[in-house]
Amino acid sequence: MTTRYDIAALKAQLNGIRTEENPALVKQKSRDFFWYSPVLKRQLDHVTADIVISPTSEAQVLEALAACHRLGVPVTPRGTGTGNYGQAMPLSGGALLDLSGFNKVLDIRPGRYVAEPGAVMARIDEETRKHSRQELRLHPSTYQTASIGGFIAGGSGGVGSIKWGGLRDWGNIIRLKVATMEASPRILELQGEDLHKVAHAYGTNGIITEVEMPLAPAYDWVDVIVGFPDLRAATAFANELGEQDGLALKNLCVIAAPAPHDYFLRHRKFLPRDSHLVIVMVADFAVESLLAYARRFKGAELLLRSDKLAPEDAKGLPPAYELGWNHTTLRALRVDPAITYLQVLYPFPSQVELIDRIHARFGDEVTCHLEFVRFDGKVTCFGLPLVRFTTEERLEEIMAIHEEMGAPIFNPHRYTLEEGGMKQTDEAQLAFKREADPQGLLNPGKMIAWEDPEYDYRAGGTFLFRSLSEAGAG
Repeated sequence: MTTRYDIAALKAQLNGIRTEENPALVKQKSRDFFWYSPVLKRQLDHVTADIVISPTSEAQVLEALAACHRLGVPVTPRGTGTGNYGQAMPLSGGALLDLSGFNKVLDIRPGRYVAEPGAVMARIDEETRKHSRQELRLHPSTYQTASIGGFIAGGSGGVGSIKWGGLRDWGNIIRLKVATMEASPRILELQGEDLHKVAHAYGTNGIITEVEMPLAPAYDWVDVIVGFPDLRAATAFANELGEQDGLALKNLCVIAAPAPHDYFLRHRKFLPRDSHLVIVMVADFAVESLLAYARRFKGAELLLRSDKLAPEDAKGLPPAYELGWNHTTLRALRVDPAITYLQVLYPFPSQVELIDRIHARFGDEVTCHLEFVRFDGKVTCFGLPLVRFTTEERLEEIMAIHEEMGAPIFNPHRYTLEEGGMKQTDEAQLAFKREADPQGLLNPGKMIAWEDPEYDYRAGGTFLFRSLSEAGAG
């Protein structure tokens, strides 16, 4: 297939920046975990860039953007490709900007650090722990491989959200540097309100070249698994546990039976098949307090605490955060390829009762998986339920029923910013897009309001990230 773009001319203008044109390697770099969704797998499986450009400095990023702008080549940024919605997939081909080699930690201070966008989160933690016993506030379950720039551009929260909320919340991002896509690309420094322009924007509004993020005290975390005979009891316990502000928790999730026994293969010997699990990451000094609190709840059974495992039992066990968030989906998919998932919000204060009603409605078709978080300051939970996929029509029906019952869906089977329900495009967002990317060359196809002038971005709906106009008005 002949490309639409003059890739030879582009390469000639890149002055020694590393590139890759091998079709197999380019296709590999053009993919993320979109295949968690059978809908996205059908829609995006063919997508590939024409060339991968791998800058290792801000100067090289600017040089690559200027060259692509001159030749009209679209640019899709990528960290390490751990997203789930095709965020880093180049719908229009062109150049895939691989930022994974642009990855240094530049500065560490009390309460914060500065890093390049390709820095892998686990490696940042290694440096901050060694430097001053500090660690990241938030990270996804793909902590060992995900980059910080990709997390900001494509993520929303994760491990740590029970304490700190999500990336949408004030203070969880301090400052960003962003490169524009113009004839002479500029570096913009964003703080405060302006951070909303590029958080969870998939690189459509600029390429992140530096991040400044907060740190928290680094503790030794212990994995604790408590089983319950029914889902309602597990959910109620987790909800109340999340409200115990004196306990240092890092993650708190619930997974309904029999999924843990069936899908968590390395943990299987600890997990009765009929046990509904509450999986907790808790600081070592708080374990005994947590267990004393759990003993107050009828039916609670301690199934595992990682600090008391024999060495032969501990060997090869994944950490608790790799049982939660979208690692739950990944482990299920490895056993049963017919599984997919949803993203659901169970609004405070009726979340426990709502979860009970929704899962009674669907039975085995939708297996409960909850991640407890602070959302607008209140403890509630997101659902990442495992869905037994039959047809796209039935999947839409399941989502509609959730919405009707009062549980908003952030649809993981859509690749645009708006349709997934995370990011609302508004006039302020579009004005920034016009400033930072006037030709629309950054990650084209992902922002409906830019592609389609008729799109009504004022239409109702629940969005995770606040709109800029709403924030400005407030």
